[in-house]
Amino acid sequence: MHILIVEDEPKIRDVLQAYMKMEGWSVDYTSDGHEAVQKFDLSQHDLILLDLKLVGLSGEEVCERIREKSNVPIIMITSKNRENDTIRGLNLGADDYIAKPFRVKEVVARIKALQRRLHPESNESAARKSAMVYDKGNLVIMTENRSVLVDGKPVNLTATEFKLLTVLSDNPQKIYSRSELSYIVQGYRFQGDSRAIDAHVKNLRKKIEQDSQDPKYIVTRIGSGYQFTAIHEKGE
Repeated sequence: MHILIVEDEPKIRDVLQAYMKMEGWSVDYTSDGHEAVQKFDLSQHDLILLDLKLVGLSGEEVCERIREKSNVPIIMITSKNRENDTIRGLNLGADDYIAKPFRVKEVVARIKALQRRLHPESNESAARKSAMVYDKGNLVIMTENRSVLVDGKPVNLTATEFKLLTVLSDNPQKIYSRSELSYIVQGYRFQGDSRAIDAHVKNLRKKIEQDSQDPKYIVTRIGSGYQFTAIHEKGE
């Protein structure tokens, strides 16, 4: 795996780089937002660790520019007193975030969790190879190649968004709490504010719902969580 570390604190960057190499992963790094975009354009990266506070472009701007061209997994790194910036980053399409100070082993665990979302176990994908069709074909989910069609057109989902959609659609009518979704989708129990899952649901709705303000697939159950209300019609 080839990882791009975008971090302005040399000590943190060096430690992250050392641990990534111990895992057998190759690493590029920079502290400059403009250079981060350039490095991404010049080389194939499988994942980006992205600090929010950078010279040149901010982490949010870097995320926005990369999301215009790629769904590469992005984990944002932020200090706890910049939580609103973190939520904005998630709204721009980041897959996950980690607050400073953090343990590097946690970062490695988050990366591996993201990789599992991208490359599920063979028995999981084999369990359902046919397309899942909803709403008279207006929504089609194909788990085998991790693709989604809305009104017959492909939509680009991040790894987190696709996992969220399949978890909800696998159990229609079940109401999932934010804590449940965080654990199943992201691989850990969320700590503190639940707005991270809300941000991912918001992004997903923008991509699959005809009206994200009045959703018909992923519905909010006030005080409980989220529910996928469409019924699987047929397999192809």
